[in-house]
Amino acid sequence: MTGLTTPIEIARPAIIEFGSGLVAKAGHWARARGYSRILVVADAFNAGRVGLLDLPGEVTVFGEVKPEPDLPNLEKVLALAGQAKPDLVIGFGGGSAMDLAKLVAVLPGSGQSFAEVVGPEKVKGRSVGLFQVPTTAGTGSEGGTRSLVTDPATQNKAAVQSRHMLADIAIVDPDLTLTVPAAVTAATGVDAMAHCVEAFTSRKAHPLIDLYALEGIRLVGRFLKRAVADGSDKEARAGLALASMYGGFCLGPVNTTAGHAVAYPLGTRHHIPHGLACALVFPHTLAFNAPVVPEKTALVLEALGLPASSDEATVRAATHRFCADLGIEMKLSVLGVPREDLEAMATEAHAIRRLLDNNPREMSREQILALYDAAF
Repeated sequence: MTGLTTPIEIARPAIIEFGSGLVAKAGHWARARGYSRILVVADAFNAGRVGLLDLPGEVTVFGEVKPEPDLPNLEKVLALAGQAKPDLVIGFGGGSAMDLAKLVAVLPGSGQSFAEVVGPEKVKGRSVGLFQVPTTAGTGSEGGTRSLVTDPATQNKAAVQSRHMLADIAIVDPDLTLTVPAAVTAATGVDAMAHCVEAFTSRKAHPLIDLYALEGIRLVGRFLKRAVADGSDKEARAGLALASMYGGFCLGPVNTTAGHAVAYPLGTRHHIPHGLACALVFPHTLAFNAPVVPEKTALVLEALGLPASSDEATVRAATHRFCADLGIEMKLSVLGVPREDLEAMATEAHAIRRLLDNNPREMSREQILALYDAAF
């Protein structure tokens, strides 16, 4: 674990608008800054409500963002950007839309290919504006500098990190999440929590980030069950939107650990939604790490409203019940994952060193396989 004397850099959007009914601020800021050629990157549902943004000028909409965007999906939106030549790019949707928007803002006209910018701080710059408007409460991508895209050839997620992909403006209007179904609300809420929990218990954990992480966990513990039970609960939706943004704050300087590494093959190989994958493995990875971060594990449970504990079996049972009580399916077998794939998934997860090397406890391929088996 790192301490107060360990250097850390935090980057946040220059402007964050947070609150109910603020979605039209996108148009306000676009006019104020003189933007007139705007490309909105969205999924099909949000493409149908771009009017809420109240945008000026010539607006082009890419409404084909996939839930787990891959290279062909990226290439398609880059081709449209090449034609539209926007001076402003807006990510309008969940993490997938916002992640693609980041790349659309920096790649066209840069002379750099996607492969050339994979990794940390390889992007040369950005010459267009970038706004982010989240419509789910999960990834917190609006506040971060990372973008993830799946390579179909390897079935792995390639990560790009660059300060040039940080939004100029993030507009977080919790009312946009009122339409999110209960099952998606539950899964994305646990994803936001997982960002916070993994950063809080990481080898790279830092007191500056712990503040956001622990509060994000508390917000999920307080509001997720309410939002799942009543999607029209505006206070609960706002609490989750804030938790999601705090989780995004955790990703840049600290990042996630084993939980996300173990979850990724479920999405890339079996197309299980990312939030659902994170929820399914969360009890197992938190319990696995409990012996080496007992105090922080107890704080995580307490923040979720559960009895404080660092006993592996108790931690696993309590957090499994927390997720299951939200209506989340917690068995790989029920989600259609064949047992014969567990070996390959363990190999793939174990190779994601950029995350596993952050984990507070060494996790072998065999231990990952045992985790999948326990979740089967």
